Amino acid sequence: MADASFDVVSKVDRQEVDNALNQAGKELSQRFDFRGVNATIAWAGEEGVTLQADTEERVAAALEVFREKLVKRGISMKALDADEPQPSGKVYKITARIQQGIASDKAKQIAKAIRDEGPKGVQAQIQGDQLRVTGKKRDDLQAVQQLLKSKDFEIALQFDNYR
Repeated sequence: MADASFDVVSKVDRQEVDNALNQAGKELSQRFDFRGVNATIAWAGEEGVTLQADTEERVAAALEVFREKLVKRGISMKALDADEPQPSGKVYKITARIQQGIASDKAKQIAKAIRDEGPKGVQAQIQGDQLRVTGKKRDDLQAVQQLLKSKDFEIALQFDNYR
């Protein structure tokens, strides 16, 4: 019998982020407290989002609206990396990024946690921006999933290809 395995990934559904961005943009254009402050939200490249408004408080509030919409769409806040408001001419801007994939240092940290605290006979291999976890028993793999869920690696983790 072949070993059982699953992949540890950090993926965000871009369409859900796009829907949240559009909903946040619509709310910013309609809400009374955002009238006259030129609050906008838009994509900045493939994985970036730019928010801007006339005041620092309003751009921070716009970020909160965007976060609300992401949570409602089931996207973890760990996947959103937002900077502090920066003055840019007469407006304030916030640059945020949607994090995709597991960075190599985080992957090493996760693999070490599996090696040190996981059940015996379970291996973790780094494959690009994801980890493949293999073991003889499915119960051991489920124990590894519980271990990873209980720890905070500061990124959103999902489990794929469980076989």
